[in-house]
Amino acid sequence: MTFAASIITLYPDMFPGPLGHSLAGRALAEGTWSCEAVQLRDYAADKHRTVDDTPAGGGAGMVLKADVLAAAIDDVRTRRPTCPVLAMTPRGRPISQQRIRELAAGPGVSILCGRFEGFDERIFDGRQVEEVSLADIILSGGETAALAILDACIRLLPGVMGAPSSGTEESFEEGLLEYPHYTRPSTWEGRTIPEVLRSGDHAKIAAWRKVQAEQDTRSRRPDLWERHWGVRGQPASGARHDD
Repeated sequence: MTFAASIITLYPDMFPGPLGHSLAGRALAEGTWSCEAVQLRDYAADKHRTVDDTPAGGGAGMVLKADVLAAAIDDVRTRRPTCPVLAMTPRGRPISQQRIRELAAGPGVSILCGRFEGFDERIFDGRQVEEVSLADIILSGGETAALAILDACIRLLPGVMGAPSSGTEESFEEGLLEYPHYTRPSTWEGRTIPEVLRSGDHAKIAAWRKVQAEQDTRSRRPDLWERHWGVRGQPASGARHDD
């Protein structure tokens, strides 16, 4: 089954963009996923193809019009009725790896890319649209965030990555950051690869990696560790509760 990606945007030439290269590009050429870039202006009713207007109540910037957005969403849904529609907006819920896995397991996704001051709020009441944020940052538009979300989905599609474990032994997949990696040369500028990784003892290597993942998550991303610890009900391996 092909994973269908539809992107509603004012800049359709941005797609597939970088997703036309490397693993995603090969998967696109092989038909593992498809990319449909939809020009939002095509759904404007006036001769000037107007997609935005001034904010009600005053203020700077422009707001994307609900009627134009709805027309685009409705049209895309005639072709992709089972694909969820995501709207890229800083006001949305931050996307998670769990949600990415859910999307990648489905038939595809339609993404609405914001611009200017964002969307007329009524579009979320009038259409079933999921508000999503990439991170606590402000971008000039939703296209860059859409590319990142699509990349995260595509790499999880069957056959896109080589080793089956490549998609599971990574940051966030188990609620933790990934353990650190090393490769040859064994010594570089006086720094050596940890001895355990050269031991050939796979049980010890697995245990070491688990400890490293837990400790790095605990020190670098206490928010992730708090959620992980709340689920698992235990501290990092070898760590104390009070340190």
